[in-house]
Amino acid sequence: MAWDFSDDTEFRSTLSWIREFVDHELIPLEPLADEVGETAWQQILEPLKQRVRDRGLWACHLEKALGGHGFGQLRLAQMNLITGRCPFGQEVFGNMAPDSGNAELLAGGATDSQKERWLWPNLRGEIRSAFAITEPWVAGTDPTQIESTAERDGDEWVLNGRKWMITNASSADFIIFMVVTDPSAPPHQRCSMFVVERGTPGMDIFRDIPSMHSPSVEYGRRGNHSEIALNNVRIPAENLIGELGGGFVLSQVRLGPGRLHHATRWLGEAERAFDMLCERTVSRTSFGKTYSRHQMIQEYVADSRIEIDAAKLLTLRAAWKFDQEGGRAARSEIAMVKVYNAKVVFDVVDRALQVHGSLGYSSDLPLESMFRIARMASLVDGANEVHKVTIARSELQRYQAVEGWPSEHIPTRRDLARQRFGHLLEAMA
Repeated sequence: MAWDFSDDTEFRSTLSWIREFVDHELIPLEPLADEVGETAWQQILEPLKQRVRDRGLWACHLEKALGGHGFGQLRLAQMNLITGRCPFGQEVFGNMAPDSGNAELLAGGATDSQKERWLWPNLRGEIRSAFAITEPWVAGTDPTQIESTAERDGDEWVLNGRKWMITNASSADFIIFMVVTDPSAPPHQRCSMFVVERGTPGMDIFRDIPSMHSPSVEYGRRGNHSEIALNNVRIPAENLIGELGGGFVLSQVRLGPGRLHHATRWLGEAERAFDMLCERTVSRTSFGKTYSRHQMIQEYVADSRIEIDAAKLLTLRAAWKFDQEGGRAARSEIAMVKVYNAKVVFDVVDRALQVHGSLGYSSDLPLESMFRIARMASLVDGANEVHKVTIARSELQRYQAVEGWPSEHIPTRRDLARQRFGHLLEAMA
């Protein structure tokens, strides 16, 4: 199957506008992000979001019928390679997790009335959402072990259990929970999806968890990760999203594209760290020569450039295949970029930090924060080990077991070659 690397001139100019916008309008705001409250910060961002809307670049991952522009994953990936340079870039472009994934989930599973209540306001940025699947006492990489439950009681569902590391839960207007509705069903038919709105009795978002990302956490701040207790939480029956027992199917609607979005954004971050690495390399001197003449630092630069560009090609191929054949067909490719890009962003940031020495280790540069956040990449949206299993299974399906000698066994191949080409040997004798 052919893959055309060319792009059209019109979209190239769009990418240039995005790059200018991110570098000159968004990144300069970063130092102020922690100095203002959440309300003031959103007031600062809103005019920038409006500029994106005016440019026709808001929520481009969604079809036009859903308020987006139907760009598809390939064009979105090219955009995210740029917007990922800024921590809040994807928010300004209407493609920030978990809202983007939840929008795709609701688009695929919600009824018209549910869309009116949650999807459309979410897409307009009027309300925010969270997605709750991970639990503290079972392996997050194996959602078949989910323990939280929902039981039907007349016209209501009653939810019980606990979720944790739920991004934006403490600031969300509604949360989509994946819980067990039929413990006796086959593993991938046990769970269903439900919406629980902010303030519902029994839903206790009792803390935002300190992490490497935010060691000193302020409750309710955007980007935090919460722990939630569900104690006899009663919700209307119509809060069920999709089919009963269809939770796993719906989860894949959001997780596949979400992994691709994350992996692409990481490369934007890696590219920015690379810029810092190279600037320091040509600016700093030691032992009578600039860093650029030290062979070990040259190796840092070369390895980083190679890894970033290789990751970009893997990522764009995955996005292209997603657009051409759908998420299921691109599952292995998405797993590859999730695994590889997580390593690339961590390694490039680590090299940049190393070259900056104590300055890089300090909070006077963004590298310190980028390093802590990059460690999350191999854990989020499924541990890398699980994705490697997916890749291995996909690859091994193309092979068949052989009996006796391996197919490349030279003595056996020599005998077969003599049988097949013996007449040529006789003619040359």
